[in-house]
Amino acid sequence: VNQVDKRTLEKYQNEAREKSRESWYLSWALDTNEEERGKRKKGKTVEVGRAWFETEKKHFIILDAPGHKYFVPNMIGDAAQADIAILVISARKGEFETGFECGDQTREHAMLVKTAGVRYLVVLINKMDDPTVNWDQTRYEEIRDKLTPYLKKCRFKHVYLDLIEIIDGPLRMPIVERYKEMGKIESGCCRIGDRCLIMPNRTRVEITNIYYEDIETDSCVCGENVRLKLKNVEEEEISSGFVLCDIEQEACGVGRVFNA
Repeated sequence: VNQVDKRTLEKYQNEAREKSRESWYLSWALDTNEEERGKRKKGKTVEVGRAWFETEKKHFIILDAPGHKYFVPNMIGDAAQADIAILVISARKGEFETGFECGDQTREHAMLVKTAGVRYLVVLINKMDDPTVNWDQTRYEEIRDKLTPYLKKCRFKHVYLDLIEIIDGPLRMPIVERYKEMGKIESGCCRIGDRCLIMPNRTRVEITNIYYEDIETDSCVCGENVRLKLKNVEEEEISSGFVLCDIEQEACGVGRVFNA
């Protein structure tokens, strides 16, 4: 935290803007070797999420590949290693249509994972709690009925569609970049007009704008990396590591000492 000074961040912001990759400057600041910097010049990233867990009989490795069209080469590399693919679909009005009917990104990813040798695909329909959907069963069935024929056309024999409910709990968003109020929603959700609390200073703020992947939206949910504009607070009053919390529920705890 705070290991990259403001001038360096501004440099990466300008470089990203020139390459039409405005939202990538934070990842560029973390590039530490020549291979990563070389891939940056080609408009790609080498950052792929990895995690693992074990059962009594199996060892599982999870590869989390971005869904953006600029990251397709990374997705292919991960798919080639996978036995099972999980395709996360947004039920939010407009987002599903963009990925499936307009930009064809959803179609492309499904086809590519099959081409890469993945035999099983699990489809998860997310954001059913979004205000544009509001748990509408008709919306779920609409997406299912559009996806299923295409996935069968890709020769998937086992297609599972299910609903994911947002992680329950009060709003928690650790702030990564104080100048833009950027961070990941770790729990809960928020909308334009919501009144929140910035801990540990207990500053009361109001959300005036929400940006998701440079697209302005009216709400965001758990798991999304977003940029917020806040009212009633100055930039210099916010530091990396502060946490945006729900004002109507208990705020996150504050400690002065911790054992490592």
